[in-house]
Amino acid sequence: MPCKQKQGAAKTHRLVEKPKSDGPSTSTSASEGDFSNATAEAVTDRLRTLTVAESKESTAVEVGTAPVDKSTVLGSGTQTESTGKPTAALSKLFSGKLLESFTVDNSTCSLAQIRATFYPKFENEKSDHEVRAKMIELVSNGLATMEVSLKHSGSLFMYAGHEGGAYAKNSYGNIYTAVGVFVLGRMFREAWGSQANKKQADFNEFLERNRMCISMELVTAVLGDHGQRPCEDYVVVTAVTELGCGKPKFYSTPDIIAFCRKWRLPTNHVWLFSTRKSVTSFFAAYDALCEEGTATPVCKALDEVSDISVPGSKDHIRVQGEILEGLVARIVSRKSSEHMEQVLRDYPPPPVEGADLGPSLREICAANRNDEKQQMKALLESIGTSFCPNYLDWFGFEASDSHSRNADGSVLSKFLQARPADLSTAKLQEMVRLLKEKEKDVALKCYHNFHKTNSLSSDNLHFKMVIHVRSDKAFRRYQNEMRNNPGLWPLYRGFFVDLNLFKANKERVVKFSKEPDAGSGSNGDLTKDGLADEDANLMIKLKFLTYKIRTFLIRNGLSVLFNKDEVAYKDYYLRQMKIWHTSAAKQRELSKMLDEWAVFIRRKHGHKKLSSVTYLSEAEPFLERYAKRSSKNQALIGSAGSLVRAEDFMAIIKGGKDEEGDLEPEKDIAPSSPAMIVKEAVVKDQGLIIFFPGIPGCAKSALCKEILTAPGKLGDDRPINSLMGDLIKGKYWAKVAEERSKKPYSILLADKNAPNEEVWSRIEHMCRKTKAAAVPVVPDSEGTESNPFSLDALAVFIFRVLQRANHPGNLDKSSPNAGFVLLMFYNLYDGKNRKEFEAELIERFGSVVKMPLLESSRPPLPETVRSTLEEGLNLYKLHSKRHGRAEPTKGAYAKEWVKWEKQLRDTFLANAEHLNSSQVPFEVAVEKVCEQVKAIAKGDYTAPSTEKRKLGTIVFAAVSLPVSEIIHLLDNLGEKDPRVEAFLKDKNLKSSLTKAHMTLAHKGSHGVTAVANYALYLHHDVPIDMCWLLFSDTLAALEAEPGIVDGEKLISKNEWPHVTLWTAEGVAPKEANKLPQLHAQGKATRVQIDPPITITGILNFF
Repeated sequence: MPCKQKQGAAKTHRLVEKPKSDGPSTSTSASEGDFSNATAEAVTDRLRTLTVAESKESTAVEVGTAPVDKSTVLGSGTQTESTGKPTAALSKLFSGKLLESFTVDNSTCSLAQIRATFYPKFENEKSDHEVRAKMIELVSNGLATMEVSLKHSGSLFMYAGHEGGAYAKNSYGNIYTAVGVFVLGRMFREAWGSQANKKQADFNEFLERNRMCISMELVTAVLGDHGQRPCEDYVVVTAVTELGCGKPKFYSTPDIIAFCRKWRLPTNHVWLFSTRKSVTSFFAAYDALCEEGTATPVCKALDEVSDISVPGSKDHIRVQGEILEGLVARIVSRKSSEHMEQVLRDYPPPPVEGADLGPSLREICAANRNDEKQQMKALLESIGTSFCPNYLDWFGFEASDSHSRNADGSVLSKFLQARPADLSTAKLQEMVRLLKEKEKDVALKCYHNFHKTNSLSSDNLHFKMVIHVRSDKAFRRYQNEMRNNPGLWPLYRGFFVDLNLFKANKERVVKFSKEPDAGSGSNGDLTKDGLADEDANLMIKLKFLTYKIRTFLIRNGLSVLFNKDEVAYKDYYLRQMKIWHTSAAKQRELSKMLDEWAVFIRRKHGHKKLSSVTYLSEAEPFLERYAKRSSKNQALIGSAGSLVRAEDFMAIIKGGKDEEGDLEPEKDIAPSSPAMIVKEAVVKDQGLIIFFPGIPGCAKSALCKEILTAPGKLGDDRPINSLMGDLIKGKYWAKVAEERSKKPYSILLADKNAPNEEVWSRIEHMCRKTKAAAVPVVPDSEGTESNPFSLDALAVFIFRVLQRANHPGNLDKSSPNAGFVLLMFYNLYDGKNRKEFEAELIERFGSVVKMPLLESSRPPLPETVRSTLEEGLNLYKLHSKRHGRAEPTKGAYAKEWVKWEKQLRDTFLANAEHLNSSQVPFEVAVEKVCEQVKAIAKGDYTAPSTEKRKLGTIVFAAVSLPVSEIIHLLDNLGEKDPRVEAFLKDKNLKSSLTKAHMTLAHKGSHGVTAVANYALYLHHDVPIDMCWLLFSDTLAALEAEPGIVDGEKLISKNEWPHVTLWTAEGVAPKEANKLPQLHAQGKATRVQIDPPITITGILNFF
């Protein structure tokens, strides 16, 4: 562990590499996550040996349609003719006969090798504020460097060579990968000119020989709208990965830059922060720009506050535009700065030779508008055979359209049954087995590998496996599994595996078993420098509001606006802004603009929904007109008017699917209401809905009965009524809405379990429609890693249900399936831990009331109870996977359910004493709930924040000063000087002066960097010397001088540092800056404070 460095011990010089091209460079998309890589020295040494051979002869660049040789040699016994018809062996493979006849025995082996992948998706357990604080701590102590890169708005594209394959995020062989191959190939033509064909072929051979994959952000105007249509179509490299040694090894950013400069590939704009001053200034700069930042001011600010700035090879403003999606900040090795400086010395920016590039992506797509297949073929033919010799991944074999590339589902089972050929295969089998058993949000899809048909035989089969993660929740759950089993390999984004099932002779099996696995001795991670895993993987994404307006508020809100109405759309966008903690001023501005947008687009399109793929065709002109009305509107919009017309050259995408996954699906979206993080007093002329996100047995009906029988318990004189779900016929929540409309000013107890987000959205909408507030009451519980309720809580709920008789809903001890019903409710909450569960309720409703349930001093849950519950949960998963929501008596596990229900009752009866004693007395629970509801009704309640500090926009830096000390100073001064006494006589400053500060720098006057640089002293005590009092008929202020903090003199950027004390009615506080000029003109009085009085305040951002 390196010793902690003293502040200032680190290097203080800054390195900014000058861009090769003219004009400022502010390029492209971010690489995400700090993950595996060979050591910096080793990779750099290898890069030196990977020389790019110079072409000795000039080669003409093919810019037209290249001929394709459709006579493909497939190997012995499988050669196709020029007709492209597959042989009998291939026909057997496609028909499934080869796979069906392939049996797994002792000689069967499986070899799995990752073919393409992107970084794992790590979800920080800490809040964004905690992550930022930890990053600052690590950098300040000299343990790490923080790296920041641009988060570009495009689609993930991975390339592993022609035979290795081209891949999108979750698929291959489609329009996304055809576009990616075309754009990447075109980048070679742009960079290498006449040498392009040879370099393309060399690059393919290099990637396949070294089993490598490069990941890129694919930025085009033909694959659907993001935040802004790019001016040009291009890629930027975000990751380089070695895949030949088992576990993927990701290059560090300096090594990515070295690799890309050797091959003249586009790189990203990267900044490094290695000192406390630079890293704190970065976060302050982002906070100052987060609501109105665009590419130019953001890149300028980061260039000024970073220690090293490495511009990308593509100018973001020139090729993409001003709308910037965001930034990615991550922790990297503390040696990264030195490594980067060495790479920049060894690998200067390469020249750009240029060439006749031929037809552009947009021209080709526009000329081939009939169907997706036609567009793909035209793109691949245009790029030429040196880069794309055949089209197997897209079309298979010519004249064989009837043969699907989809493989039989038995591939996976045979893969898992077969003996692993090496440790890498064993680790992938472990991962796949876990995903199959536990993860419903991951699809495992297998396809025939057409590139491997040359080795096809009855004993040797090849496939491609795609691991498609359909929900971010799956990554979070898998991370929990990795914490319990550190040996698990990560779950990557963009995950493609080559599978080989084969029969091996005894000698080959022994050879496999004895061979050391190159991936077994290295986890592939970057040198951690002694950092804990959770610190080494720290990463945070920081997006800009100007981008989110377009994508989240306009594009993703289209379904709500067209399928619902303007009211529902307002619910939607207000809630989004609350979740983002958008400042109140921006919320007001955005509400006005979005309301106008909703009326405009609905009036123009009626009920015909605007396509989210080309939404900018309408949104961009609207935003341009809106921005031109005022400078405030221009700042809100960020940039508008550079619309690229896309309708004539959009790629044909079947089913409107979105490879990147950030387009809203074309379906109804339930509207949601704005969340109030701090609940104000419930207005008495409004209603109140108390509802219960719980599980049967949580005592909600008993609680409602207690409240009804003693109305004064809530400290409220409004009428109270209750609707018990078990007694309502028909749709319960429709009945609640009806009751709310009849009695809008009453308190309604919604006595029914409300377990999911669909119900919560209905309640929100009800509140909006009927002017009501809603309060969720939840049983208090620690929860598990993936459920807000612990097994102890579930045990109590079941125990209570099994004790009750004659229940109106027939869920009591006489119910034969009571345990099954409770497990079903428990699983409805699966996927959220307690923190996430409560945070969402708070964000939606502004409060959460916790009903005490379990005694804190209770003994552990008896093992027999725990094992019975776990057995039931496992049985429920098997049942639901096979039968969905069918009753337990009708499925294949009917006998097992009967046996388990009996075991449940016997076990709980035997442990009745523990289950009774572990509960908080009911009367105590009722009292605590009523106290909390009373506090909310009175406005005495403050919701627990989902962040320790709300991160928001910064406008200025200032020192907050104690008003009491300033008043004391003025009183003493008045006693000594009659002029001061006369001035203060009628000002009543003791009541009018409620807060005071001395401004150090303002974003509007001094710039973002000037404000951000004070971040180093955030929350520090700052001594301020009060030297003079100046006042006029309309103004009064103290002239002030900041003192020394941490050995450094603090300098205010204000020309006249001061503390404003008073302004006459109608006079703005900023007018106090004119007091020195007024004094010089004889229009103000200046009284010296001798000796100066020192008042200490705290430096803050506002």
